[in-house]
Amino acid sequence: MMIPSTYTVALLLAVLSMVCWGSWANTLKAAGKWRFELYYFDYSIGVLIAATVAAFTFGSIDGVTVDSSGPAFSFVDNLTVASKLMMLYAIAAGVIFNLANLLLVAAISVAGLSVAFPVGIGLALIVGTVLNHILRPTGNPVYLFSGMALILLAIVATAMAHAAYNANRNPVAAVEELKTVPGARAIHRPTAKARKAGPLKGIMLSLFAGILMGLFYPLVELSKKGDLGLGPYTAAFMFALGVLFSTPVFNIFFMNMPVEGAPLSIRDYFQGTGRQHLLGLLGGIIWTIGCIANFVASSTPKSVNVGPATSYAMGQGATLVSTLWGLLIWKEFAGAQGGVKARLLLMLVLFVAGLGLLSLAPLR
Repeated sequence: MMIPSTYTVALLLAVLSMVCWGSWANTLKAAGKWRFELYYFDYSIGVLIAATVAAFTFGSIDGVTVDSSGPAFSFVDNLTVASKLMMLYAIAAGVIFNLANLLLVAAISVAGLSVAFPVGIGLALIVGTVLNHILRPTGNPVYLFSGMALILLAIVATAMAHAAYNANRNPVAAVEELKTVPGARAIHRPTAKARKAGPLKGIMLSLFAGILMGLFYPLVELSKKGDLGLGPYTAAFMFALGVLFSTPVFNIFFMNMPVEGAPLSIRDYFQGTGRQHLLGLLGGIIWTIGCIANFVASSTPKSVNVGPATSYAMGQGATLVSTLWGLLIWKEFAGAQGGVKARLLLMLVLFVAGLGLLSLAPLR
């Protein structure tokens, strides 16, 4: 399987993961009023498709690293000899991630990309980076934790901007506030049964998502420990199985106890257009490309000094990417006053500075 053995390649993979993790949610926004609960069924299938393709391509090139400097097991060989306990760790990581991601897409539906990602993924970055650094200390801890401190301040600035924006704008009478897209099909229910989300619900959902999101990556790292551990492509495949099989369990709860709107039934899934189903698959594929890139980057030899803490932290720079999508493309803070804009600018500056320190940590 292909594993990088230089810092430059590992950094490029981490940047790729950042872009993918920050961009996949555009497919949810582009689906219009297609409810996130229904979108997520296709998303989980897309996750497994991408992980399977990667496992039987890049993960099945026998004995090759990115720069051809050393041997590595193929996906099938690794799957044959790996410990069942290690596989269970990776599957459990997928299950935990799945619940966190469902909470995150719920927060995106309620509050938008430019709020859900900075709060949820920013918190996940802090939790995950600390735990990963404990499991495998790499890089300069001063740079690492200073970068996280700046990102924590960026989260606070985002929450303040969201609170100020909601305080200034007029209430919206519609039950669902997602942007409509020509050709998109919405699920209609009597308004008397529908739930309306308050302005704080998006932040609370993001916080819960962030805590859980920070816990899944250490389990992935545990699954790669020892001689019987999983390679990154095998870990991603088992992880995807955890996502796929846990989706119906978690999603049934969200469909019957929705965070916003009326309850749904499985029949509603079949009312979606082909475009909406394809957007869900595409969202899962994009996220998994970033996931595999990140898992591979964190699997570099110790001499590269990247490690899971730095790789994960760089990948969670997706917050910056998604926030820019939300602000510039989806206009989620349209009509914001000067005070709100100042907080948003402060958030972006803090995130960039924090990510800069994280990228320097392995070199110091």
